[in-house]
Amino acid sequence: MTMTNTTATRQHEVLVLGAGYAGLSAAIQLAARTRKRADLRVTLVNPDEHFTERLRLHMTATGQQTAAMSIPELLDGTGATFVRGWVTAVDAGAKTVRIDDDRVLRYDTLVYGLGSVADTDAVPGVDDHAHTLDSPQDAALLADRLARLGGGTVVVGGSGLTGVEAAAEIAERYPELRVELLGRQEPGATMHPKAKAHLDAALARLGVRVRGGVEVVKVLPDGVELADGTVLPADAVLWTSGTRVSPLAAAAGLTVDERGRVVTDPALRSVSHPDVYAVGDAAAVRQGYGVMHGTCQSGMPTGVHAALSLLRVLAGKEPKPFRFGYYHTPVSLGRHDAVVQFTHPDDTPRRLVLTGKRAAKYKETVSAAPWPTFARMKKMPASGAFWPHGGRYTRIRSAK
Repeated sequence: MTMTNTTATRQHEVLVLGAGYAGLSAAIQLAARTRKRADLRVTLVNPDEHFTERLRLHMTATGQQTAAMSIPELLDGTGATFVRGWVTAVDAGAKTVRIDDDRVLRYDTLVYGLGSVADTDAVPGVDDHAHTLDSPQDAALLADRLARLGGGTVVVGGSGLTGVEAAAEIAERYPELRVELLGRQEPGATMHPKAKAHLDAALARLGVRVRGGVEVVKVLPDGVELADGTVLPADAVLWTSGTRVSPLAAAAGLTVDERGRVVTDPALRSVSHPDVYAVGDAAAVRQGYGVMHGTCQSGMPTGVHAALSLLRVLAGKEPKPFRFGYYHTPVSLGRHDAVVQFTHPDDTPRRLVLTGKRAAKYKETVSAAPWPTFARMKKMPASGAFWPHGGRYTRIRSAK
């Protein structure tokens, strides 16, 4: 009898957790570049098979239809595998991830991109009585609530950009509702005076009552309580004040910052576990101007760079440091108005500002950019990669 000894090539397993802007960018970029390699496999894990356009959730919250984006379709042709399920545990020592408590996936390299959600723990009552914009399902619940009110008051807690966009959208869509926007800071406080003036005028035109310099200390079934003891009645409360990240990274023993984000080296690898890359809101990425804050604008580049860094490491080369500078802050003020604050790389405002219908068109272009960008990534040759930047495509260096 003749015996044949065949040894199968062991695949390098890359597991990407989270199909947000950053995670999906990493998965598509990496899989598209390695689709012909038999020694590497990319698996993307996400609880939903539809991509969440977080930039448009304020539209979903007011009953407007947005495009449905299928993650499996976005991955089609790249060679990546999609696994639908919730990540419930990460074992960094064993290099495994538990999905839905009943499945275990092994990895050689992990790309951690679980992102962030609204912080509903910091203020009592938020989790029980307030709506959030964490998912299309959450936004749809608010849309149903608003459609049934017929009148009354909606309080938006949080005067950041998400709160501003949501308050403007609700006020425009439901003029019979009284919309109150509350926050510690004035809306647009970090903008150039020209941009802030336009934002203030737009909110006033839409009838949004702004209360800056206030702090919500409790959300009630029928209102909110402020730090000075004032109770404001509300028929619905939307919470947009602050975010938190998943505790899974800390529980896995990864080095995290005070907010639970994975602390990375310049190549976006975990400083404690170099076989783990962190991207998007889940990562504490330090640049010369400080730690980056999470946005789609910065999230997609981190995903792309993590993929390129991984490829360099697998090729026996040193990964290059991640470098990113902010470009703009586009803010919707309803469907036909917006303000775009152009920024310095450290996100401080420049004098250049775009307002009105031109700004609304610009904002729509930016919001729509991820879809064609993902499609373009799938066709990228090994010589380059692209991400949306201010409505344009910015080329970064090859992994070679």
